[in-house]
Amino acid sequence: MQRPAPRPPLRFSTQTLLLQLAVVLLVVALSTAVHAWLTYDRVGSDAENQALTLARTVASDPEVRADVLAISGQPGTPPPAELLAGPLQASAEAARTRTGALFVVITDETGIRLAHPDPQRLGEKVSTDPSEALSGQEITTRNTGTLGPSAGAKVPVYAPGTSTVVGEVSVGYSMETVAQSVARDIGPVALTAVGALLAGVLGSFLLRRRLQRLTLGLEPEEISTLVHDQVAVLQGVDDGVIGVSADGRVSVFNAAAQRLLGLPDLAGSRWEDAPVPEQLKSLTRPGSGVVGPVVGGGGSNQDALELVAGGRVLVVNARKALHRREDLGWVVMLRDRTELQELTRQLDAVGTMSTALRAQRHEFANQLHTLAGFLGIGQHQEARDYLAGLAATGPLKFPVDQAELLQDPYLQAFVGAKGVEADERGVALRIGPETLVRGQVTEAQDVTTVLGNLIDNAVNAAVAGSSTDRWVELEVLDEPGDDGGTLHVVVADSGDGLAEGTDTESVFAEGFTTASSTVSRNHRAGGGQGFGLALARQLARRRGGDVKVLERGAKGGPGAVFMAILPHTTAGSPAAKTKGEAGKEKNG
Repeated sequence: MQRPAPRPPLRFSTQTLLLQLAVVLLVVALSTAVHAWLTYDRVGSDAENQALTLARTVASDPEVRADVLAISGQPGTPPPAELLAGPLQASAEAARTRTGALFVVITDETGIRLAHPDPQRLGEKVSTDPSEALSGQEITTRNTGTLGPSAGAKVPVYAPGTSTVVGEVSVGYSMETVAQSVARDIGPVALTAVGALLAGVLGSFLLRRRLQRLTLGLEPEEISTLVHDQVAVLQGVDDGVIGVSADGRVSVFNAAAQRLLGLPDLAGSRWEDAPVPEQLKSLTRPGSGVVGPVVGGGGSNQDALELVAGGRVLVVNARKALHRREDLGWVVMLRDRTELQELTRQLDAVGTMSTALRAQRHEFANQLHTLAGFLGIGQHQEARDYLAGLAATGPLKFPVDQAELLQDPYLQAFVGAKGVEADERGVALRIGPETLVRGQVTEAQDVTTVLGNLIDNAVNAAVAGSSTDRWVELEVLDEPGDDGGTLHVVVADSGDGLAEGTDTESVFAEGFTTASSTVSRNHRAGGGQGFGLALARQLARRRGGDVKVLERGAKGGPGAVFMAILPHTTAGSPAAKTKGEAGKEKNG
């Protein structure tokens, strides 16, 4: 057994992968920076709150309040040496040492330092604005003073038993300590960031591989190109294309398919629930045979059928779509064969007429030889009598009874050719006595298709009938109109009529044959057979007319009677000639 070719390795777009990694790195870096900033802000806020608590504690100490009031009540400020040895310096340093603060500063009502960690700063004005605290407000601050950057608080000092501000307490914690605390906390954050980065890289790699598998190894640029190509091809072809995915949904339903089936875009709907002919669905069911006439063979991927849908004769085939070893579903192709069917009928009629004309040419040549013989032997009177007889009967004679009732040259030639063909099969084609056509046929193609189908079916029925007297009778009437006359056609035969139990509408389904009076969708005598009545009715209705069954017929004859109405198929309305006048012209 031949081993399948190895699947090529998945390709990676370096640029796309690097872009994904850059995005992951950026997200992790931003997240880390935001987390570090929030941590720094939180630790700084904690330092501010701690400084505020300590400042309140020092400012509310009764001894501190009394000492500040005593100094404020003296004229001038005590010298630094006295302040250094005083109780305020001792209280402030004790609080600073106990809490680990950067500084605890006590000032009087003018902002002069009464206590400070640096003895040389005693008796000097503070470096930061104390006005808010001296006005009775408690504030938290982050600023840079003589001891460096700090996060602190300022609280007013009130005189004992009063609401008079006699000084303020300023407490601060070093921002370097805050940064050290953040640095301790940032370690786990950094580890988390590194882990997130690695997880992001791994996730990008796995996601990339999954996308490669889902896109069948195609790069984004290739997918974009394929989409553009698909739209251009599917919308540009005249054939209908229906794509059915492996999960049973319609993935493609191009404009040509919509036009041929007379349906809206069904993309996205379930194939089994789609309002399409059942024969289309049968082509995509594994294990089920082809429904309808088989046009081609060679397996389920090449089987095709013909059907009538949306007023058209369609040839349909389905193929299994595979990519490497992966099942992608089905592709159903629809091709319009309506015009081909009509042209085939026309060609059949032309062929029949050509055969008849060749026979008549042979007959006419014999008549010329006869005349030449009379003249060669000097029998001039016999030659004149022979010519008179030919003038009375016409040089060409079709085997159609009362053919003179057809005044239109096209109908004469066409029906005459059909008469020759019927005569060869032992069927007499005759024109009914009520026939009267005053105008000229203008839509020869449509008339050929409808009239030819009805006559052919009637001849087949007469041949298959049990009656020994085989005949087909045709009556044609035209009805003048402002925008073209309407042609009324009635065709009867000597066959056995429609089979018992056959619905009169079912005879217009594709597959019906007058010879058997049954509908067979699975087996036909040949490709394209069994579409005559369906095609004739569709064509007549497209013109605003119809084809219907007038009588079902009976076993042993007469057979079924069909009527066709073809509007806008004749033009002109010369003075109607009566049947008597027509007979006089023939005999005169």
